Amino acid sequence: MKNYLLLVFVVVLFGCKNENSNTNTITIEAVTKALTADEIINKSIEVSGGEKFKKSSLKFEFRDVYYQALRKNHEFLLVRILVKDNDSIFDMLSNVGFERYDNKDFVKLEDSIAKKYEASVNSVHYFSVLPYGLNDEAVNKALLGSEQIKGKDYYKIKVTFSAEGGGEDHEDIFIYWINKQSFKLDYFAYSYNEGKEIGMRFREAYNERYVNELRFVDYNNYKAKDAKFTLENLGKVFENNQLELLSKIELKNIEVQLVDN
Repeated sequence: MKNYLLLVFVVVLFGCKNENSNTNTITIEAVTKALTADEIINKSIEVSGGEKFKKSSLKFEFRDVYYQALRKNHEFLLVRILVKDNDSIFDMLSNVGFERYDNKDFVKLEDSIAKKYEASVNSVHYFSVLPYGLNDEAVNKALLGSEQIKGKDYYKIKVTFSAEGGGEDHEDIFIYWINKQSFKLDYFAYSYNEGKEIGMRFREAYNERYVNELRFVDYNNYKAKDAKFTLENLGKVFENNQLELLSKIELKNIEVQLVDN
């Protein structure tokens, strides 16, 4: 895929540069006062790569589909590339909206279909770089207190989205568990309502690695065995082994370049 003219042009446009990869070594200061939800999320973003996310080019594969995310200050371009035989479909979401190309030809889509593809592209990119993105203007955060999972202490934060700027899935609700020692995001859960399908998911991070100073993880993706469980108690439900492993969320062949100012 690296030889596609379109992607080469995009990378040159954003002025990417390589930097040596190394493990993030940020030291967390001892917390001597109660932290707000915003402060906790800010610390979590910091130990996951911080401001570098705002000036980065990411490439990865997820379930045999190619993705690229380009961010430079307040500009962004999120790409999904579907390859079948000799054809390639480019789905591109940027500050100016969503576009689809069949090879190099623009594809005109009905608004309802375009919104569906846009949400699908945005979802994969959103989950791939958590907790980055949790400071967007449409995000509403509330600290629910503390909770212990598997002997470790966590801040428990609820996230909702405003209708304006929150995307098609703005009614989804998220719970994030941020480790009190490392400030890393170890678990999160969310509820969703997609037409006739309503449900909840719980994700457990594993396989942590830093690529060019940015943190990435994979997830075990669980669903509840019993409809009586609520979103906010899924942490305890997980600890009690009452969740069913549904799938694994694995990012492969991750590449990171940092972008010039």
